[in-house]
Amino acid sequence: MAKLSIIGAGAVGTSCANWAMVKNLAEEIVLVDIVPDLAKGKALDLAQSNPLFGRSCKIWGTEDFSSIKDSQVVVIAAGKPRQPGMSREDLLNINKEIVKSCAEKIKEFAKDSIVIVVSNPLDAMVYVAYKITNFPKNRVIGMAGVLDSARYRYFIAEACGVSPKDVQALVMGVHGDLMLPLVRLANVSGIPITELLPQEKIEEIVKRTKIGGAEIVSYLKTGSAFITPGLSIVEMIESILKDEKRVLTCSVYLEGEYGIKGVFLGVPVILGKNGVEKIIEIKLLPEEKAVLKECENFCKKLISLLNI
Repeated sequence: MAKLSIIGAGAVGTSCANWAMVKNLAEEIVLVDIVPDLAKGKALDLAQSNPLFGRSCKIWGTEDFSSIKDSQVVVIAAGKPRQPGMSREDLLNINKEIVKSCAEKIKEFAKDSIVIVVSNPLDAMVYVAYKITNFPKNRVIGMAGVLDSARYRYFIAEACGVSPKDVQALVMGVHGDLMLPLVRLANVSGIPITELLPQEKIEEIVKRTKIGGAEIVSYLKTGSAFITPGLSIVEMIESILKDEKRVLTCSVYLEGEYGIKGVFLGVPVILGKNGVEKIIEIKLLPEEKAVLKECENFCKKLISLLNI
């Protein structure tokens, strides 16, 4: 069994640890946070659920970053969450320093790990982690596409009145308003959603998917989504630790794929024990390519503000 470390014992990090424990993915889970005793308290609460789940997972919290040593996977879930009215981009400079600090610790103590970045603005923050760790591109991955696709699939299922597990759909591009929920590939058990829903309803679903996170932030007032984000991270961790070769949309470093170079963007990949084992290139329509190009330009603009 593996060792999993999660940096950031806030709502998303704790949710990730909880789901990893429920799925029995790691023999040892370490929660790390700079806030004194926060990770210890969260981990103890989780550890006490072991008897109820019939588990014997070792889960503990600390402020000591050296505790991430020998981790197969390290999750960066540290950072400030969005508040109502804030965009993910508003967090750029605040979270840049946090992610940079985390990446330096990973490079020092867990140099062989696969890194999953969750902090916002996602595609810029995973770029920060990539540059600071200097790890191979297959071992630094951003979590966003799994979450955005889950939201998209749920909204489609709700509109069609069907089980969400029968809906297949994916979202590409940035984790933000420019994201690309692919309509022509979305289906219910192989039936295209264009056969099941009117165009105006599909447009409404696409729009709601794009603002899926902001809708939750507007209701919570003092935080952002955490339950599904936590499970989305675990979906990726499970595919890596169990070498499942799942096809999942992740933010990965592109070097010419889709005609894009030098940025992290959400595209379908095969995830296995080596991290990103293959980037899957699908043929896009001209209008879809144009949206991805917008995403590339947007990411390059953010990168230029990072000064890394």
